[in-house]
Amino acid sequence: MKVLKGLCILLMVLLIGASSLIVVCAVNPEITEAVAQFLYPDRKQTDIVLNEPVQAGLQQENNGIWETKGSVREPGNTWSEEMAPKEGEGEPGPENGAVLGNGNEGLSEDISPEYVPPSQRDIHVPEKVSGRNGYQQVRDEGEQIEDDAAELLQNQIGPGETGDGLIFDSLFYPYYSMLDEKGKHLYRQIYANASVLNAAFLPVEEIEASQLKNVFYAVFNDHPELFWLETAYFCKYTRSGQCVEVDLRFNRTVQNLEEAKTAFSENASAILSQTEGLADNYAKEKAIHNLLIDKVNYNLGAEMNQSAYSALVNGQSVCAGYTRAYQYLMQQAGIPCYYCTGYAGENHAWNIVMLEDGFYNVDATWDDTEGGNYEYFNKTDQDYADTHVRQELSVYLPPCNGQQYRNLEQSPEAGLKSLEELGLTEESVLHSIWDYYDDCYSQITSAGRGNYEFYNVIEGEALLEEWNRAYQREAYRQGYAQDAMTIVGASSCEMSLEIEELQGGRYLVTHKVNIQ
Repeated sequence: MKVLKGLCILLMVLLIGASSLIVVCAVNPEITEAVAQFLYPDRKQTDIVLNEPVQAGLQQENNGIWETKGSVREPGNTWSEEMAPKEGEGEPGPENGAVLGNGNEGLSEDISPEYVPPSQRDIHVPEKVSGRNGYQQVRDEGEQIEDDAAELLQNQIGPGETGDGLIFDSLFYPYYSMLDEKGKHLYRQIYANASVLNAAFLPVEEIEASQLKNVFYAVFNDHPELFWLETAYFCKYTRSGQCVEVDLRFNRTVQNLEEAKTAFSENASAILSQTEGLADNYAKEKAIHNLLIDKVNYNLGAEMNQSAYSALVNGQSVCAGYTRAYQYLMQQAGIPCYYCTGYAGENHAWNIVMLEDGFYNVDATWDDTEGGNYEYFNKTDQDYADTHVRQELSVYLPPCNGQQYRNLEQSPEAGLKSLEELGLTEESVLHSIWDYYDDCYSQITSAGRGNYEFYNVIEGEALLEEWNRAYQREAYRQGYAQDAMTIVGASSCEMSLEIEELQGGRYLVTHKVNIQ
């Protein structure tokens, strides 16, 4: 019994001692390190800190370039941008983190954006083009593998096509010129392997997984002729973050690529042949713009809708397909034309075109509305400031300030007044029937009794129809008129209404009232 009691006392002493050591180590990192070195003399110091708290997640900074924070991952886990935490959800732990990097990874140190983006809060999409978007950002997926698996890979696959000797003119391929020398080498390799359908290869340069995304973006954005290349790739990387295998994704056209290339070329040639003999680049640009709009229908569910193929061959696409088709046709016509991505109510794509006196924005998708028009054709950045804002690498494309070819074409809205001409702002536009009722109530109660006019602007045909029904059914009485008359102490009201169509699908409502 005495022996058992002694053992219990000894055990309690050891537990108290261990607890004290834990507390001391917690407040003295130096002691922790010393203990670890004593217990594990062959162990590297970096092994001790692998389980530090880590942060991962996407942050939109640097004028829209995706900036990310690195993290430690467990072997075998896969990651995709779709798994990134949404705003307000907090930061994930190591189990779903990502080895990603700074938004400027792989870019030349010599570039800086001259384009000044408007605030996304100021973007307003007119109703008639609302929803005509569909651009998908590049998805960079990846998997961490162990060093022995990486070594095995190096013996199984090679670099494939290196792209050495390829030359890309910065006038036509601006994203290539944004990269540093290592990035340009990888760009050439990705382009060369994609051209011959070599899906998996070792990078020709030592590169971290975090640096690869901008390089892939550059290849994809510069080359609409690679219509079989999907907007995603897969990267295998080591624990240190070094990429050891790049896997490209291709769409179904690779099942019979030669046939698909023939169809693509024939449809493009059918448009380009109609521009032969035109006087100048502007005439060719205008013709391509109109012919493309005539050929393509907007369809959010269109197959392969991020490719030029969907627009030129299938005739069904979203903004990405319109834009890449326009880019390809303009390139073939010898006119520099760039793929520009950003935000216009949703993720969106449009073009930047170089003409004699500078650069212009062109949004063929938004011009492909009923009857066709030139409302978004050859516009400056200032013209686009309330509808489009560039993001990602597109912030490094040239600013659009050309004037010589701006507003040369008359759209169906020619002759209609703008808000600016009426001395109004976007904030004055009413977007629901209840907004309209509130505005009428406010103006009548402010003006009181008398014989006068007041105005408001409503947005879109749908609201115009609802407004018309409100007066046919006399719903406006309960909506605002009765309460307003009570407040001003009126016993009678005579009112006549006039509607005038404005630019951008808005309508000016003029109320002529005699309230007594």
